[in-house]
Amino acid sequence: MSIRTDIALEKHGFLTKKHRNGVKVDKWKKNNIKIVRVKIENPDGEKSMGKPIGKYYTVDLPEFSHESELLDIRLTVLTDIIKELLPENSKSFLVAGLGNENITPDALGPLCAKKIFSTRHFENFMELKQNLPELNPVASISTGVLGQTGIETSEYIKGIVRFVKPDAVIIIDALACCTLSSLGKTVQLSDTGITPGAGVGNFRKTIDKSTLGVPVVTMGVPTVMDLEKDDNMIVTPKDIDTIISRAANLLALSINCALQPKLQPETFLALS
Repeated sequence: MSIRTDIALEKHGFLTKKHRNGVKVDKWKKNNIKIVRVKIENPDGEKSMGKPIGKYYTVDLPEFSHESELLDIRLTVLTDIIKELLPENSKSFLVAGLGNENITPDALGPLCAKKIFSTRHFENFMELKQNLPELNPVASISTGVLGQTGIETSEYIKGIVRFVKPDAVIIIDALACCTLSSLGKTVQLSDTGITPGAGVGNFRKTIDKSTLGVPVVTMGVPTVMDLEKDDNMIVTPKDIDTIISRAANLLALSINCALQPKLQPETFLALS
C-alpha cells in the first residue's frame, strides 16, 4: 500500500538516510508544546519528499476533543508561526477555507472561514465606532468544492485575488495523515501552498505563489487516514464533530491574532 499523507514530517520519517539530502529537520519545545520544522532546501529534497521547497511546521497539541481552552500557549505558538511565515510588511490578506461543510471531516476550512474577523469593508467606520486601533484589511471566503460549485478551487481563489489584491493568502484545509499520533492532534503550517485532495488521492490544481501571484500560507489539521491494509477506505475519529469545531475555533483565533496584532485575543472572542 502506498503511503498517503499531507504531513511533511510523516513523509520524512519514511525516507532512508541517503534520501534525506536537501531536507533539514529542527525540533524544539515551547512550554509543553512540541514543534518540528521540516525545511526542504533544494531540488533533491523536493524530489525525495514529493513536496515543494519551503518550510513545514508540525505542532503537536493535546487532542482537540479533549481540550476546549483557546487562550493558552497553543494560541501563542500558532500565532507566532503564522507571523513568521507571512511576508514581511504584509498588510492586506485573503483567508480561504477549503472543503465541504456538509462532510464533517472536510468541514474545517469552511467553519474556520466563518470565524475570521473580516475587515476589508470597514473603511475606518468600525475602528472609530468601537474605539479600535487601525485594522489591516482582511477578506475571507469559503470556496466549497468542485462537485458543489463546478469551479476549481484554484480558479475561484485566483479570480478573487485579482480583484482584492491581497499581500498574502492564508488557506485552511483538512489534511490526511498516516499515523494515529497525528490524527486530530497536530497542526501543519507551511509557506508552500497546497494541492487540495492530494492526501486522499483526489488531486486538484495546486494553489501557491506561482498560480496566485502572491505568497500563500497554509494551515491544516489531519482529520482522516487510510485504513490499515486497505487503501480503498479512510477512517476518521468517532468524535470528529468536536475535533473539527474546536480546531476551527483555535485556528481562526490564531489567524485573527496574527493578522490584527494590535488587538487582544479577548477582543476577537467578544466580537464573535
